[in-house]
Amino acid sequence: MAENKQTKDKMQQIISLCKRRGFVFPSSEIYGGFSAVYDLGPYGVELANNIKAAWWKAMVQERENIVGLDSAIFMHSKIWEASGHVGGFADPLTECKKCNSRLRVDHLLEEAGVMADEKMTEDEINKLFDEHKSKIKCPSCGKNDWTKVKKFNLLVKANLGNFTEDWSRDPVYLRGETCQGIYVNYLNVLNSSRVQIPFGIAQIGKAFRNEVTARQFIFRTREFEQMEMQYFCSPNQEMEEYEKLRQSRWQYYLNLGISEKNLKWHKHENLVFYAKEAYDIEYNFPFGFKELEGIHARSDYDLSQHSKFSGVALDYTDPETKEKYIPHIIESSVGVGRTMLAVLTEAFVEEQLEKGETRIVLKFPAKLAPIKAAIFPLLANKPELVEKARSIFNELKKDFMCEFDDSGNIGKRYRRQDEIGTLVALTCDFETLENNTITLRDRDTMAQIRVDVAKIKEILEKIIEGEQFLSFGKKIK
Repeated sequence: MAENKQTKDKMQQIISLCKRRGFVFPSSEIYGGFSAVYDLGPYGVELANNIKAAWWKAMVQERENIVGLDSAIFMHSKIWEASGHVGGFADPLTECKKCNSRLRVDHLLEEAGVMADEKMTEDEINKLFDEHKSKIKCPSCGKNDWTKVKKFNLLVKANLGNFTEDWSRDPVYLRGETCQGIYVNYLNVLNSSRVQIPFGIAQIGKAFRNEVTARQFIFRTREFEQMEMQYFCSPNQEMEEYEKLRQSRWQYYLNLGISEKNLKWHKHENLVFYAKEAYDIEYNFPFGFKELEGIHARSDYDLSQHSKFSGVALDYTDPETKEKYIPHIIESSVGVGRTMLAVLTEAFVEEQLEKGETRIVLKFPAKLAPIKAAIFPLLANKPELVEKARSIFNELKKDFMCEFDDSGNIGKRYRRQDEIGTLVALTCDFETLENNTITLRDRDTMAQIRVDVAKIKEILEKIIEGEQFLSFGKKIK
């Protein structure tokens, strides 16, 4: 019980910090909010951009045979029929008869130690729920009086191009996932670039799901951003390439600064009919180990479906062997929001200092830190110090995201920067005016060294690449 309270408290601390320090805001807050939709604040935007840049570098820049794409959010409705979303993209829903809370049945069953197969029909999941619902209590009111389970489609309808009141005719959807845009552009990429099988297409973009019970802050939302890579290969390459992808994605999180003890593999036991293998990389969030990224071997299902529904041949002929086949696909899919939450959880540290003081600090990996350096004048009422600090800030901001801060005493400024994860703080004092040296403070250790102003850019670059702070100068006592 104490551990549950501790993890719940940490989650609340993270949520509070994100609001207080401008990482994440509830959407439409002045109108009372909008359930399960969030806006990124100034530091949240920077953190998300750094996460996306790290993913793109690992997935595209460093891979010779993976290229990028940015497909449209609106696509032909037939795409969602071919993918199975119109007919089968649904969550099982029940409602508490006492308090009218609507909840996902698979989540309720999972918390009761029962796993529901996502391929179950509505009748099958009703039968399973009937067997166990007497011991499942509503998390809102504590009762266990439930309605019959109904499946609820997650696609979000829109009226784009529809000028009648009847949306059921020729419906258009906000995309439920980004990968379909990759599949239907596979042939365009193959014909317009120098790639050959095997090759991958990567994309970062928004997706939308009419989640029944979106919860746990930015972990599960109705509007979110995905980072996906679909890798096209021959049938006999699929599982070999799949294992390579699994290994590289695991290493990616270690390189990102995630502790291996907070990661684990979850193998899917109940696979959809076309899948050969499916694993999730799970992260130990404040609410337990949950899916961070999915890595799946999808066989030739996706291109076969789109070829069937569109009437366009999507097969490939090997230029050497002349073998003709529809490419098989392995995929990596992860949400920007989930990665952000994992990074925030990993970085969040509450430290006890001397004299009973407490310091909250976000110890982001250097390359992910939203702000790399904060520049302070020691005294805000000394124009010469302010001018010198401003001149240093104006130079550094050309190469790094920086902040100039002259509000409050130095201690308060340090604490503010610690809470947003700023790598280093530079304090311009009277000695700076005399010999052009400046105090450089490390976020993680709070150690301070004295360095030449002319070397700040070089030092920052090396810190971001992982060099130790104290290697650049003697610690100030």
